[in-house]
Amino acid sequence: MKVVVGKVIVVGDQNVGKTSIVLRYVQNVFQEVTQPTIGAIFTPCKLQMHDDILVKLNIWDTAGQERFKALTPLFYRNANAGLLAFDLTRVESFENLKMWAHELRRNVEEKMVLCVVATKLDLVEQRAVSRNEGFQFANSLDAAYYETSAKEDSGVGQIFEHIAQGLLKSCAQGEINTMKIYEGDADALMARSSQLQATDIGWIEEPGGSITAIAHGEVHQKCCY
Repeated sequence: MKVVVGKVIVVGDQNVGKTSIVLRYVQNVFQEVTQPTIGAIFTPCKLQMHDDILVKLNIWDTAGQERFKALTPLFYRNANAGLLAFDLTRVESFENLKMWAHELRRNVEEKMVLCVVATKLDLVEQRAVSRNEGFQFANSLDAAYYETSAKEDSGVGQIFEHIAQGLLKSCAQGEINTMKIYEGDADALMARSSQLQATDIGWIEEPGGSITAIAHGEVHQKCCY
């Protein structure tokens, strides 16, 4: 068994639904009202890639409020992937992605797996940012683009599965060196999972096939896109 650990930073304006995306994927819950994030919230998530490869994503959901922006770069260190979220009903949140992308690039030197994520697809009748605008911006960052609804559990799983596949591909091609790779008995590795950090140098071959997401002891079969 190989365990690959990657750090994912989630950025975007306040109230775009960053926490809702993470909670929907990891805990399979949706809350109509969530408390504003202060600093950052850490959430681990494990994805089984084939029978012998496990990816652990250390997800850092950061605050989008203006008064916490000075703190956000503290959480960028050794990030391997970035999720840039905006509310498709709010043009300003989309325009501010340029600033968030700049912050990521300024604080992370290595190549990152990036996803631009439009949230609140359930409010599509109030759309203020077109799918093409979102796609074009993502393309300018060499990022994937997803439109999602945490409320309806639409498109959320694809984001993190794409990140896991992208991390393994980049690692196999030697593009990311700040990833930890562990090998050994699966039970022993899982017992140590709380100690796994995304700081060491590693190398792993790219897998294919289906993905299983493991969150809080429950196994949920996911489709690989």
